[in-house]
Amino acid sequence: MGVSRAFDEIWGHGGPAKPRPEFNELARWMADTPHAELHRRQQSAEATFRQLGITFAVYGDTDASERIIPFDIVPRIFMHDEWARLSEGLVQRVEAINAFLQDIYGERRILSEGVLPPELVLSNPQFRPEVAGIRPPHDIWAHICGIDLVRTGPDEFYVLEDNARTPSGVSYMLENREAMIRLCPELFRSFRVAAVDSYSDMLRETLYSVAPERRSASPVAVVLTPGHFNSAYYEHSFLADTMGVELVEPADLLVDDDIVYMQTIAGRVRVDVIYRRIDDDFLDPLVFRPDSLLGVPGIMAAYRAGNVALVNAPGNGIADDKAIYSYMPEIVKFYSGGEAKLPNVETWRCREPDALKYTLDHLDQLVVKLVDGSGGYGMLVGPTASKAEIEAFRAALIAEPHRYIAQPTLALSTVPTVTETGLAPRHVDFRPFVLTGSDGVRVVPGGLTRVALKEGSLVVNSSQGGGTKDSFVLLPDRPVQGQEQTQVVG
Repeated sequence: MGVSRAFDEIWGHGGPAKPRPEFNELARWMADTPHAELHRRQQSAEATFRQLGITFAVYGDTDASERIIPFDIVPRIFMHDEWARLSEGLVQRVEAINAFLQDIYGERRILSEGVLPPELVLSNPQFRPEVAGIRPPHDIWAHICGIDLVRTGPDEFYVLEDNARTPSGVSYMLENREAMIRLCPELFRSFRVAAVDSYSDMLRETLYSVAPERRSASPVAVVLTPGHFNSAYYEHSFLADTMGVELVEPADLLVDDDIVYMQTIAGRVRVDVIYRRIDDDFLDPLVFRPDSLLGVPGIMAAYRAGNVALVNAPGNGIADDKAIYSYMPEIVKFYSGGEAKLPNVETWRCREPDALKYTLDHLDQLVVKLVDGSGGYGMLVGPTASKAEIEAFRAALIAEPHRYIAQPTLALSTVPTVTETGLAPRHVDFRPFVLTGSDGVRVVPGGLTRVALKEGSLVVNSSQGGGTKDSFVLLPDRPVQGQEQTQVVG
């Protein structure tokens, strides 16, 4: 699929000479800033990221184990009314995800009322029977969600997937904004951009709000990392630092009498909230994988006793599963009583014979994904795949159809992007971050825009060569009282 058919968020369908009217000023900035200057600013941002150590690992890549994610200097912009509609849909979806998790690990009404096939949940590898019957503090499971969105037209937004386990990328959202303020201050004088630098404060308040109700003292929260060899370690340390909480590794924690303690030079300190960046499998060797060297023995017993909040909750992987995703419109309606405000991408469940037949007959036109896949791995993009890749995927589908879903190849929207030869449209997706605490649900006014840097490519994942852009959310023309949060540029 060529980029020419796609809707460009800045240029519309008119190209650089006739941009969308609301972005005339940005189009002028792009036209008036020499390509060499855009390139220089971009390289300056990437040099800073390298100095800061903002890298990610590509597992299995022998060329470079640590890389920065390429940064593009041209921002993506959301109008205020667009953002308001998106936020409503995001809040509705995340509230439904929390209700779904609470239900399937509790009463299971959605199964008994026939909305979902029971085997789709109960036989799913992402369903954790070890968690059944646990009620997390304040009944919140998905405290931090990254909901991946794609756009196909001026008003057409779709949810591509839900990330309710350990969504990453928020450090890039924050560092991208820092780079833009430093390198392109003129854009913040042209546009009233909502600030994102309050994210760390919002996250800290969310963590504190879900502490078990046990004592009057201030709650203690920590970020639990597997260690500096993890691909997202920079983000773990960045968030702990900006929140002003301790970054701990498993060896720093111990459980005594179902209470979690942090071991410090001054002695033990009781821990109330753990923002954990360790997968379920490795979290507690007494409950999950006994060979885990990354776990904290007894942490699940403390959680079950209600003495500690785990953010996000163990067992959330079932909400990330792409077969479950295909039922999200029904899930949203079941728990909210209304139609989903953010639609899904049309999805064929290959576990169903008719859907499998359709998928096998149209492999060269579809995107096929593993139901539990992530990072762009285990995925076929039919229109750009070779015949050999299609035939290999066909064999895998026939062998284990229940492991796959298929979707149409969407004409993802594009945003002008700096290339070696000048500005050109490149496909993008978007990950906004949604925080749920005992005090409600909040959507951060921004997010992570990922961009496919290869011409015509629809794969935006950093592990597959994608880059990132800053995402501007514009404030209303006239500030509503109490909403004045313009990004200040000195």
